[in-house]
Amino acid sequence: MTPGRWRKSSRSAPSGGNCVEVRMSGAVEVRDSKAPRLGSLAVAPAEFVALLRSVR
Repeated sequence: MTPGRWRKSSRSAPSGGNCVEVRMSGAVEVRDSKAPRLGSLAVAPAEFVALLRSVR
């Protein structure tokens, strides 16, 4: 992942379905790509890794 650049989930539908984006900026930020103006959720990298492990 390129720091500072938003990356869309590979599970997001190209037709505009559920769209989640993430980026690294010291923390890991997660946002809804359909409504980026609503902001993002920022978590520590270790917390993000723990989240990913728990949902797999």
